Amino acid sequence: MQQVLLIGKHPEISPTVTSALAEVQCTFECAAGDADALRRLRKQSFGVVITSPETTIEEDLALLEEMRRIRPGVKTIILAPSTTPEDVIAALRAQVFICFTPPFDAGAIAEMACRAATATDWRRDIEVLSARRDWVSLRVNCRLLTAERLVTFLSELRSELPDADRQDLMLAFREILMNAMEHGAGFNPEQVVEVAAVHTARTIVFYVRDPGAGFRLTSIPHCAASEPPLDPIACQELRAKQGMRPGGYGILLARKVVDELIYSEIGNEVLLIKHLP
Repeated sequence: MQQVLLIGKHPEISPTVTSALAEVQCTFECAAGDADALRRLRKQSFGVVITSPETTIEEDLALLEEMRRIRPGVKTIILAPSTTPEDVIAALRAQVFICFTPPFDAGAIAEMACRAATATDWRRDIEVLSARRDWVSLRVNCRLLTAERLVTFLSELRSELPDADRQDLMLAFREILMNAMEHGAGFNPEQVVEVAAVHTARTIVFYVRDPGAGFRLTSIPHCAASEPPLDPIACQELRAKQGMRPGGYGILLARKVVDELIYSEIGNEVLLIKHLP
């Protein structure tokens, strides 16, 4: 596993992140600041760099440019005090591995650092097709890690929402994205899912299109949201008989969170629509 370099000595955040890295047995070193980080990178290779939580995304992207001149393959996890949609778009375009803002979850940061350290061929996992503040279009490879990275990026894109509303909305989006990757593409990393995130004056809209042949709810009795609906216990019993993992609640959960959930005729495209106050 490649080493992780943690930048900065924030009195509250740095100790919790270093403790979390140690708990997951992730090898790491700490740099006093950006200049020290560049010095260390010149001396040895680090697979992952975690930026200081006190620097802005703009500062971190400038640092990333310098780091890649020394170590072109370095992966960057950005910890930032706040984000704007423009920050998130810039981070996506710069192929940042993932971004986190307060409240920081040290365990999540450490886990993602370890997964980044072993990730290969990751640069092409999230492709920006077009992006502006209120309309971002992406193409993403069908990997579980890619899905988790994308959900975090899009959560930061909508950072103006109250935390509880944002968490619920991203949970719904994650469920639909996972359905697309699992059932539409079979988690084949050579397949891609198209995603768009649109923010209007009155709504937040997510569009997801998978490469599969589609489906109809009447043809998937192992789904809790099937038509006619199946009770949860019967749903799990049927999935067990078919050798499927527990689940089948993604569509049902998404329907309860968003205001509108609309599928295309063949079922491989979906719109999630959340009305704003």
